Parts: sequence; C-alpha cells; structure tokens
Amino acid sequence: MTLEAWLAVTVIVCCVALLASNRHSADAILMGGVTLLLVGGILTPQQALGGLANEGMVTVGVLYVVVAGLQETGAVGWMADTVLGIPRSLVHAQWRLCLPILGISPFLNNTPVVAMFIPAIGHWAKRHQLPMSQLMLPLAFVTTGAGLCTLVGSSTNLVVHGLLRSKTGAPGFSLWELAWIGLPVTATILGYLLLFGRFRLPSRPASAESFANVREYTVEMMVEKGGTLEGKSVAEAHLRHLPGLFLVEIQRNGEVLPAVSSHQRLAGGDRLLFTGAVDSVADLRAMRGLVPATDQIFKLDAPARKRAMVEAVVAESCPIVGKSIRDGRFRTVYHAAILAVARNGHKLTGKVGDIVLRPGDQLLLEAHPDFPEQQRHTRDFLLVRSVDNYHPLCHQRAPLALGILLGFVGMATLSGLTALEAALLSAGLMLMTGCVNSATAHRAVEWRVLLVIAASFALGTALESTGAARAMATTLITLVEGNAWASLAAIYLVAALLTQVVTNNATAVLIFPIATATANDLGVSIMPFAVVVLVAASAAFLTPIGYQINLMVQGPGGYRFLDYFRFGWPLSLLVGAVTVGLAPLLWPF
Repeated sequence: MTLEAWLAVTVIVCCVALLASNRHSADAILMGGVTLLLVGGILTPQQALGGLANEGMVTVGVLYVVVAGLQETGAVGWMADTVLGIPRSLVHAQWRLCLPILGISPFLNNTPVVAMFIPAIGHWAKRHQLPMSQLMLPLAFVTTGAGLCTLVGSSTNLVVHGLLRSKTGAPGFSLWELAWIGLPVTATILGYLLLFGRFRLPSRPASAESFANVREYTVEMMVEKGGTLEGKSVAEAHLRHLPGLFLVEIQRNGEVLPAVSSHQRLAGGDRLLFTGAVDSVADLRAMRGLVPATDQIFKLDAPARKRAMVEAVVAESCPIVGKSIRDGRFRTVYHAAILAVARNGHKLTGKVGDIVLRPGDQLLLEAHPDFPEQQRHTRDFLLVRSVDNYHPLCHQRAPLALGILLGFVGMATLSGLTALEAALLSAGLMLMTGCVNSATAHRAVEWRVLLVIAASFALGTALESTGAARAMATTLITLVEGNAWASLAAIYLVAALLTQVVTNNATAVLIFPIATATANDLGVSIMPFAVVVLVAASAAFLTPIGYQINLMVQGPGGYRFLDYFRFGWPLSLLVGAVTVGLAPLLWPF
C-alpha cells in the first residue's frame, strides 16, 4: 500500500479506538478524523464534504421532519398501540416489534422503515416499561435482514444486480429470487435475537424506573365523548400500567368507582383521577381520546399548539392561598389553567377544581410560553420553570399525517421516485397541512447524527481513493485461492469487515471485481460469489458507523460503541455461515 493508504488506515483505526473508549462524542471524533485527512492532502475538499450531499444522509435528515409530523399529531401513539399491541414479556415484545418490519422492509428502503418505527417504539417502550436498549438494535438488524428478501428491499441489492448485468453479462436477480437467501438470513437474525437478545444486548433501565421517589401530581382527565377510548376497557385503553402514573378512581354521573378494575369499561364523559410524576402527566395530556377534565383549558386565549407546560410552586403571599382553584379564579388571574397539583408527596383526592391551595403546593400549568418570564419575579410563586419539549398535540390531524406516511410508502415503492424525492414531498406536505410547523421541524432534525453519517462517508472515501480497501481485500483473498468454498468464506469475511467502516454500497462496488476475478480463476459461476458479496456488504453488525440505520438507533437505544460489537460478532458469524453454506447450493458453482 502507498503512504497515503497507510495514513488513511491509521486515522480510521484511531477513530475506531476513540469511539470504543466512549469518552468523546462520535461527531467530534469522526469530524476530527476527516479534518486530519483533509489537511494531510489525502482527501480533497470535495471528497471530505461529499457526505453532506450524499442522498442517503439527506434522506435521513428529511425523514426527521416526516417523523416530527407523526409525533406532533399523536399518530405515533396510534401506530404503537395498533401495530405493536400489548407485550406479555420482553421476548414477546421483541417478536411483536419484528412482525411489522418483516412485512414492510422487503418493499421499502431500510432508512425510512427505521425512521418510522423509532418514535413508535419509544412511545410503546415507555408505556409498557420496556428498556429501549433491548429494542433498538433488533429494529435495525431485523430491518437489514428483511431488506435482503427482495431485489428492491435495499439499495445494495440493486447495486450488485447492476454490477452483475454490466460486468458479467449475467441476467441478474428477479424480484423475489433473493428470498431464497434473504429468508434464511432473516430467520437466523430473528432466532439469535429471541434466544440470546436478553443476554447479549445491554439492559439499561427503562425510562419509567426513574419515576421512583418523585413528587406525585394529582391530575383529572375526561374520556372524550365519541373518542377513541369510549367503550374500551381500562386495559384495552392502556391505562392500567402507565409508567409513573396510577389510576386512582373513575367518577361517572356523580358516582365514584374506586379500586378500578382492568376490565372496567370507559364511557364518554367519565372523569379519571390519576396521580403521577410530571413527565407522565405530560404523556397523559398527549394521549388521544383523553382531554383535561377542567373546562378552563379550553378557555385559554392562546391556541393549543402555542401553549407550554409549566411547573410553579405556590408562595405564601399568593392571593388565592386558602381558596379552591375554582373559587380563586386561577385562569382569569394568571391566564393559565391548572392541570395537576402535588402536595408534599401526598395523594390528593377529589376534583382538581375543588382543591384548596396551600403554600408550597406544586402546580402543573398549561399556559403561554411567556408565563415563566412573566411570573419569575412576582411574589405569587416561589419557583417557575417550563417543562421541556411539551405542548399539546393536534390529534385531529393524525389521520392526515398517517395518510401522508402511507403516501410516502406508496411513492417510494410504486411510483419510481427515489426515497429522497418521496421524503421531500412528504415533508413538504407535513408542513403545508399544519401537521408540523417549521420551528418544530427544524428542532426535530438530529444534526449530530447527520454529521456522523457524513463523516463516515468521507472516511470510507479515503479507504477507497487511496487503494487501501482493495489492497487489504486482495491480500486476504489470495491466502485461500484455489478452493471455491474457502474463497467464498474469505469474500464474506473481507466484505463483512470492510462494511463496518465503509458504506454498504461502496463495499459491494469494491469487493465485486475481486469476487469476479476469483470466480474466473476457479472456473466457477459468479452467482454464489455475487450473493455472498450482497449479504456481507449489508451485514454491518459490529459498529454504529457501518450503516446509517445503526447510527439512527444509537441515541434512542442509549448504546455505546462496544455494544454493537458484543451483540453483533456472533450474529455476523452466524449469518456468514448460513450465507456461505447455502449460496452454492441455491446458485451452484
């Protein structure tokens, strides 16, 4: 290898080592590596910045806006409840997670599939107290496996198909031909996940576990008449085991139903009394089919989507101390509505409007975003702070957001549009129809993730342009030259290692000529070699930087760099054994 090739390899090895140490952020490490290669003359400015214009990276960024539209309308919660259902255990949850992916991923690019499911799984995991660290990597890896089942399931499949036709004159693959290898690979991933996922995936605390030993608010909600929860049982409405919340009683037509059973049916107009932590109350406020029991919420001047949730502690000098919330005319005085009240850890009973305020009571308010600034220096409250990332959802636009999502799937699958074009159209519709506003859309984009993806493309380009990738691949494969099966295994090993730091499509392009030359030297068919290249290039199970969907799930799953390696190396070997073992049987030498 040339000096430039050795320098590129050295920089990338150092980046991987720093990522594994988990001491610095991934974007800082990878952008630092790109900077060194740029200053050293190994990368041109166009190559170093090329990742920022990469179609895959831009598609991920635009899809964050589409996902924001689903979140802002509450459609995410609907998807989680309807598609994912109620899990009986962690293994059952992982199985329920995989089922819809198996139906979608063979026909849609992996990136939008993962983008759609991340928020739904987050909502689902929080509601059922499941650790996200046990769900996010399965989402990414099962999506990868299912994408191998059809020609259009992954861009890598199309790349290898095109190389077969243009470089060898072979007819390539039919739409369903890859299912012969894709289904066994997907079954291997599923089996490994369900049998060993609990032990090999990190089991970090579910978000609900953080609700222990915090102040409990009392909040009153009402079942919306004609809404989605009317007629459902408490269990069917997912109100029994809410994280950080407890359903104390139901008030119906002046009667109180204490010790609420899971089988109790809800009726329109029922008043539900909950106690729970502030974040849980915010989640409850966002639930479709429930509305605040107090009509003060609906008399606020600011539109629902322009309100904020605020915590305030009542001071002794507050003029409505000693009065009930209703008699003190809190909304009129402060232009805010009280959602919930907490008092020294005690559970308060009765209607929220009948609670007599005392000094030190903690109030959870819905108000204009300027409320904290307006009241911070008054003597009415001891402490005023905004609850981060909260505002009421626009549930009436949920069907519209879901329609846009289905339109995106249809455009990307049937219309001939690229994933980027379909994503741009869908994001535009989300903004035009008011499912999400521009400020929220801007905040929804995970800019650090996009930087990591762009930097990963640049590092992969350095390995390609300096010849380092091809030199390493050729050296390893020549060690087993002369034996078809051993050569096939070497092709898989080289491609599977290379795809951890180079994009899957680039890996396929780099390894395919080597596979072709090996098949020609042995006098055997190129087809089993092409299949092995296709699968191995997608088997980026060892690092987060190997594939953009791995990076997308890293933050939500709370993963560290080494978590990928611990979970992924046995899976990579199993997939390799299945692929190398079956490919020559299905596509003979």
